[in-house]
Amino acid sequence: MVEKENKSIDQATNEMIEKAASDGCSVVFDRAESMKPCPIGSVGSCCQNCSMGPCRVPLTKGKEETPEAKKKRRGVCGATAETIAARYFARMVASGTAAHSDHARKVTETFLAVARGEAPGYQIKDEQKLLQLALDLGVEISERSNEEIAIDIGEIAMKEFGRQEGEILFLKRAPLKRQELWRKQGVTPRGIDREVVEIMHRTHMGVDQEYKSLLKQAVRTSLADGWGGSMIATELQDVMFGTPAPVLGRINLGILREDEVNLIIHGHEPQLAEMLAVVAQDPQIVEYAISKGAKGINLAGMCCTANEILMRHGIPLAGNFLQQELAIVTGVLDAIVVDVQCIMQGLADVAQCYHTKVITTDSRARIEGAMHIEFDEHNAAEIARDIIRTAIDNFPNRSGSIRVPKQETDLIAGFSHETINYLMGGLFRASYRPLNDNIINGRIRGVAGVVGCNNARVTHDSAHVAMVKELIKNDVLVLQTGCSAMACAKAGLMVPEAAAEYAGEGLASVCEAIGIPPVLHLGSCVDNARILVAATMMVKDGGLGDDVSDLPVAGAAPEWMSEKAISIGQYFVGSGIFTVFGVNWPTLGSKGVTDFLFKDFEEMYGGMWAFEADPIKAAQLMIEHIDKKRKALGIDKARDRILYDMEARRELDAA
Repeated sequence: MVEKENKSIDQATNEMIEKAASDGCSVVFDRAESMKPCPIGSVGSCCQNCSMGPCRVPLTKGKEETPEAKKKRRGVCGATAETIAARYFARMVASGTAAHSDHARKVTETFLAVARGEAPGYQIKDEQKLLQLALDLGVEISERSNEEIAIDIGEIAMKEFGRQEGEILFLKRAPLKRQELWRKQGVTPRGIDREVVEIMHRTHMGVDQEYKSLLKQAVRTSLADGWGGSMIATELQDVMFGTPAPVLGRINLGILREDEVNLIIHGHEPQLAEMLAVVAQDPQIVEYAISKGAKGINLAGMCCTANEILMRHGIPLAGNFLQQELAIVTGVLDAIVVDVQCIMQGLADVAQCYHTKVITTDSRARIEGAMHIEFDEHNAAEIARDIIRTAIDNFPNRSGSIRVPKQETDLIAGFSHETINYLMGGLFRASYRPLNDNIINGRIRGVAGVVGCNNARVTHDSAHVAMVKELIKNDVLVLQTGCSAMACAKAGLMVPEAAAEYAGEGLASVCEAIGIPPVLHLGSCVDNARILVAATMMVKDGGLGDDVSDLPVAGAAPEWMSEKAISIGQYFVGSGIFTVFGVNWPTLGSKGVTDFLFKDFEEMYGGMWAFEADPIKAAQLMIEHIDKKRKALGIDKARDRILYDMEARRELDAA
């Protein structure tokens, strides 16, 4: 067993790592300690795309190669280090896009079932957003019912996955200059599924073997994620479940209760979570829990599903990715209900040390050793009731050591695009203009999106928190999603009071005036599409250039882990945003591919990649980029505030 020191900056996490060790239970931190990463595969220099391999080409270590040395760096088929690295990177993009887009397809199927009256228990909650979507997609409104409009929207959305030609529809939301650039570069995505299939074909042995061509398709595929699958998921979820608005919540393992039935919903698809949130409040279900000796039912979330039900119901967050097994280690978790993405198979092993039921619910994702209760949106309430009853029935089976950490922190979440728009301008003047004005006058230096996973190869939560503190200290407003948002929430950065304690003077003054934290929680990982919309609105409201690439903004994933993170980063880069990743980088085995992503991409797309493992240095790279954009816009000089009298205003009007 590994020692608890330096595994996390979070005290609750360290306490549960220590408890797991004393209980003789191995968790993710132990496995990371004993399983060292492959130095060849981690930099994209190992090809397993056919049975003649795996081919492990030697590393260049950043040195210029002689022609003879370059000849030796080839796979059995002759594939170069550049081809191997580009294939690896492109396949990560394809997998990440597939994950987000398959999620979106499932959401679209549920949306259509709701519209057709085939999913009792669900309804259209945000009529205003439904009608706005109808306008965006060219759906007739007139005197039609919401359900009729929703059917048309759902059918249009479903066609986006299998579209064979043309462009995906939400690309039209991007600034016109950005759309023109995509067409010029030949990266406008057609159907979402088509781009994923094509990238898998191109990376098959003996197909596309020119790294620039492979990386071009990676851009095209990632745009199908950000402006396609992820945006579809976010929009339709908002219509069905309600567009998030600011809500007070709590986070960390301390939200678990010794005297209540504890049920955690973990994964990425909110359909079941929504129904569990409703059924858990049913008086009959609560009474059943009391009959088993519990005081009530405590529903909590883990990972991105947690963000979804927090924003819409205020349900507490148990923790982020690396805390999922530790929730079981408390000894009070009666059931953990999982669907898809970021679910550790180790959950079933850890559960054997305690009484917890691990319940899989999706036909696409089973775990050996877990029980399976398949979710069906057509019978959602009854299935949710069965799941909660299973957790309740397990409450009396608690045995062994029980210890719940005391740590739980307040946070404000629910900052959707619509909320930010309203907070900036009010009901009748909703606009991003006040944000732009405060960037222009220098109170806000710029905006950063800090997103992504946890990674057991670095100290849990440390990079997220260090980077964000450095950014807000330098007057950079931070937008967050996913596990990154949870890390900063646990550190107390997502309450309004954090502005006075951690933010620079300019950012703090804006946060105080509006009443917001310096770090805004925008939702789950598919909700990174909200950041794309926010960037586009900044362009459209004027004063900061005419494309996303002109904005003083930057992106980062300091503890990234999954292939989804690579797809997210790629669509931000392809949309014109400088993006820096930490931990490691999957193409370092090829200097040519890495230079192309880190340098040439900026000339082609206006955005580029960077890698920096040190979160403070990474934040400084982001600030340096923001300052470069401010200078290009001519807003890098401080401006004196002038109080104009009426005579001075007349002179301005005359001029």
